[in-house]
Parts: sequence; structure tokens; C-alpha cells
Amino acid sequence: MALRIITKKRFENKVVKLLYYLETNWSDTVAINFKILLLQKLTLLTTHPQIGAEVSSLKNVRSILITKHNRVYYRIEGNEISILNMIDTRQDPKKNPFNKKI
Repeated sequence: MALRIITKKRFENKVVKLLYYLETNWSDTVAINFKILLLQKLTLLTTHPQIGAEVSSLKNVRSILITKHNRVYYRIEGNEISILNMIDTRQDPKKNPFNKKI
């Protein structure tokens, strides 16, 4: 059974900013390819929600690598997958809110 995807505003804002950056600094093709890859990974999550790695510092939060520079964090809640945020993997790990120790 496929789960339904719910996206948080924070995630949506990050995607919009990243797509704009890719379009203006790289090309429309790069932006389109990223969007296709993101949609493929999110579609994969609907049928295989446990595919992501568990985040040790937060309960019920998992992550999946989209590209080598972008990781999506999500939570499985009943019949839904809540996409929480997308984090740039190149940033300082101390700034990643999903790596904080409880």
C-alpha cells in the first residue's frame, strides 16, 4: 500500500530556493533533472518508506540522500509520510538540526 506524502512549508521553501539557484547559476536542464530525481525518490518513499536511514538523535525521523549535496528528512506517521526538511550535506554538521543530541 502506497503512503501519502505531506510536505512541510520549510521543505517547500528550500526546494523553491534550490531550483531558482540551479536555474540562474547552472541551467534549466540541471534544475529539471534535480526536480525529476527528487520526485523519483519521493515516489520511491511512498512504496518503501523504511528505505531511509534512521536519524539517531530524533525518534521516528529518517533521511534519504537525493544527491550528494542534498538529504531529505522525513517521518512516517500512520498512512502518511511527512517530509520535514531538505538539508545541504556540505554545511557544518553542528548546524544541522537533525544531528543534535537529545
